[in-house]
Amino acid sequence: MSVTVRTALPTDHEAIARITVAAYKADGQLRDENPYAATLADVASREAGGELLVATDGDGEVLGAVTFVLHGSPYAELSGPGEAEFRMLAVDPAAQGRGAGEALARACVQRARDLDCKAVVICTRDFATPAQRLYARLGFVREPELDWSPSPGVRLLGLRLAL
Repeated sequence: MSVTVRTALPTDHEAIARITVAAYKADGQLRDENPYAATLADVASREAGGELLVATDGDGEVLGAVTFVLHGSPYAELSGPGEAEFRMLAVDPAAQGRGAGEALARACVQRARDLDCKAVVICTRDFATPAQRLYARLGFVREPELDWSPSPGVRLLGLRLAL
């Protein structure tokens, strides 16, 4: 199956919101009525604060999305000067395992290279082993000094890919 990554269109917003919330719920990142679900579903703000990319299949169906940001943008959490990061990478649970997540991550790394960034930094949940395996395959390495916790019981691991 072929996966294409492109800039998101306004007509993609509804699918992006649905997919992102569903993916976070499916892997245990959203439990009960977590207020972070509203942040994930606020696609217009994500797009205004960075670059929103989608992965689509051969029929143009949105399979996943990611927000790419540079240091200093409203959605930047870890990046320093000259660094990029990506956030909220999510793939529709029904489409996982088809390469969309990897395609989105690779597109973000390429975008950072195109912008002459010196590194890409990201964070992932401590229990998200499939994501950690993907990022390791792409060359990201754990940077414990980037680990942080946005709220009690949520532990994020920092990763860096030097470019």
